[in-house]
Amino acid sequence: MSMIAELIQELKKEKKVYIQAHNFPDHDAVAAAFGLQTLLAHFQIESQIIYDGAIERYSLIQTIESLKIDMSGHKKINLTFNDKIIIVDGCKGNKNVSELDGEEIAVIDHHLVKHPENVCFVDIRPDYGSCSTIIYSYFKELNIPIPKNTATAFLIGIKTDTASFTRGVHPKDLEAFSEIYYLADKELANFILRNYIEMQDLDFYHYAVENFKTYRKFFFLFFPQGCSTNLMGILGDFFLSLKEINFVVICAKNQTKINLSLRSEKTEWNASAVIQKILAGIGFGGGHCEMAGGIIEKIENFNPDILFEEVKKMLYTDYSAEKSDGK
Repeated sequence: MSMIAELIQELKKEKKVYIQAHNFPDHDAVAAAFGLQTLLAHFQIESQIIYDGAIERYSLIQTIESLKIDMSGHKKINLTFNDKIIIVDGCKGNKNVSELDGEEIAVIDHHLVKHPENVCFVDIRPDYGSCSTIIYSYFKELNIPIPKNTATAFLIGIKTDTASFTRGVHPKDLEAFSEIYYLADKELANFILRNYIEMQDLDFYHYAVENFKTYRKFFFLFFPQGCSTNLMGILGDFFLSLKEINFVVICAKNQTKINLSLRSEKTEWNASAVIQKILAGIGFGGGHCEMAGGIIEKIENFNPDILFEEVKKMLYTDYSAEKSDGK
């Protein structure tokens, strides 16, 4: 019996289960959670999607409202230690997945993470570009039709997390997209995918253009005034699109912590490896070769000038990138 079939059998014993997306969820996390909720409903298993943090982006709010996705901040739910929790697009023990009351019975993720302990059902596929693709594979494995709303969520999740199939793409991502494209509400999906920034975001673009630092193909930016983690990722993709740039580090002081977002388009400059190295002993980070994120928990451990020099040395000395840079 497959992992998902075994998990479903186990969950049939429960009155209700909770599907936890990573903190400050993005389109892929929401789509994967919604898809899993739809799948469980097929087997008469009641579930509720929960998260910590906030829903930050207009396009994500539009997705949730348009597709009628029922999500709740965990503080609105009275969880008990006996409640069963499935974590999607994140992993138990990661800093971007809050430890909640309840028992984590399953982890479904596509990030390169340490295998969680004391979790009965684990499906981690770091070579997949999207967690939505993993949930899609469950529908196919169990021969369950994918409803239009779910297909639309999957389409948005896969497109956003793979940056329109320009990073971390697995053949299964393409297979999933090729099927759900004909099942989804393409007009709604295209509207959401096109309208992903707002007028108020332009202040951050303006600040970025006035305050960035570069060293050859390395781009660095710090927002002392703070910046949402989702917008940091959007900005990272934007500046990575410059022909002169191959690696981007964006940092922001958000309340009492420093958030970091990395983007890379060179295989030898592995964003996940870089962030884990620079945050060793002062924070936590992870992700993929092309994109990664992390947190420095104490502001006193952060100095933007020192971090800039550390990453520069890592890229151009430790990784012997001079040859690949053509200089």
